[in-house]
Amino acid sequence: MNVTHDMSMLSLIWNASVIVQLVMALLLSVSFMSWFFIFRKIFAIRQARIKTEQFERDFWSGSDLNALYQSAVNHRHSTGSLERIFEAGFREFLKVRGQRAVEPTAAVDGARRAMRATYQREMDGLESHLAFLASVGSVSPYVGLLGTVWGIMHSFRGLANVQQATLSAVAPGIAEALVATAIGLFAAIPAVVAYNRFAHDVDRLSVRFESFMEEFSNILQRQAARS
Repeated sequence: MNVTHDMSMLSLIWNASVIVQLVMALLLSVSFMSWFFIFRKIFAIRQARIKTEQFERDFWSGSDLNALYQSAVNHRHSTGSLERIFEAGFREFLKVRGQRAVEPTAAVDGARRAMRATYQREMDGLESHLAFLASVGSVSPYVGLLGTVWGIMHSFRGLANVQQATLSAVAPGIAEALVATAIGLFAAIPAVVAYNRFAHDVDRLSVRFESFMEEFSNILQRQAARS
């Protein structure tokens, strides 16, 4: 019973050297932060996808552009990324087209630039914290390995004053050190999986945004040619 208690996870963490404990605390803190960002990103990407699909249905259903624009302006705090891109482009189009002695293509070019600037801001928001998840996934195993190496060195240094080294004397120290690697993998694996999934979802949304900007620019081009 005593051996089982001494080799429990909490006991291994509590009896580890100070350096190993600091490494474990760092990895646990990073793991907690990564899970926080993972849940936030799940919600953010899900909302972005739902609002994008909703606006695409409204846009391609034949709704009047002025009505869509007014709706986007009135509900600016609850609109999605694609609707904000549309709002920025159409606002610039109306502003430039209302000026005198302006080429029709200038209004379309201005709308395209406005949509591109808004697109970049929206993509920055969707990609936020992905770099952190990538760093956690790539660095955490090595940080855990650093704690393991230090713990094993500390364990073997403790054997210098022991006349006869046995497995029972070495095993607790090595087990304490290996916990750091386990915690490092615990922090890294979810971060890597989440980063790959989120990067894929953001890329798909990016393609949809860029396709919409091209198609909307063509619509504005035809409107400018008729006016």
